[in-house]
Amino acid sequence: MTASAIQSGTETVAALLAAGTERLQKTLSARDPQATPGLDAELLLAHALDARRARLRSHPELISATDVAARFRALIERRVAGEPVAYILGRKGFWSLELAVSPAVLVPRPETELLVERALALRPDGEAKVADLGTGSGAIALALAIARPRWQIVATDFSAEALAVARANAAALGLERIEIVQGDWLACLPKRKFHLLLSNPPYVAADDPALSQPELMCEPQLALVAAQGGLAALRSIIEAAPDHLEPDGWLLLEHGAGQAAAVAGALVVRGFAQVRSHRDLAGRERMTEGQWPIHP
Repeated sequence: MTASAIQSGTETVAALLAAGTERLQKTLSARDPQATPGLDAELLLAHALDARRARLRSHPELISATDVAARFRALIERRVAGEPVAYILGRKGFWSLELAVSPAVLVPRPETELLVERALALRPDGEAKVADLGTGSGAIALALAIARPRWQIVATDFSAEALAVARANAAALGLERIEIVQGDWLACLPKRKFHLLLSNPPYVAADDPALSQPELMCEPQLALVAAQGGLAALRSIIEAAPDHLEPDGWLLLEHGAGQAAAVAGALVVRGFAQVRSHRDLAGRERMTEGQWPIHP
């Protein structure tokens, strides 16, 4: 089956899916060995049909209308060009949530769920004051708000466009109680203290070859790239955090797979205790936490 099958408008769902998968296989797999052309094609076809993915599997014999085939072909070509599936669909699953996303925010990634897991583990009961720094789509803050209704949560971001996405997601989930503040990390929260500070800041070095991937080129570079070999934002947050933490409060930071030692070292030098790194599902050290002691 070739890409021309997508254009015909007389193909079954199964044929369209096969053609789209083949088209993506030839391009995505060459760029990324971990690409998922079959899954991407399925998501895009379901979107073109305005149907659930399960319907593709249960009715593969259905004939698709010409406009559906054309719409699917256009979506496939956007994916071939490198646009992330999440931006094409306008949504992305994170934790137990379905979030709206746009090129104004990073695509929420599974490894960031580790921050949510650790925050919930560190404060299993009661109330807490929490800040999500650089919230983007609001993924971390919203996941925590769902899991801990009694927590007071603040979400910050430097980007007004990103905060518009976060506000829309909060409203869609009925979580308008989350406080959303525009500003640079903790500078927009003067004299305020929290039990938990969480951040997935930019941590990719400017010369990282991964930035040449079309998918990453579509995402906001300010949310991806940091100076000092990717450590500038992390160090800035670590330096400022103690003035914003309650005694025994925790700072949780996502970082690159090769940055755990540097982040842990910076936390120790700043005076944090209980410093430890955690691995994601792929076994990579992707987040590090530290506790601000009662008597620093």
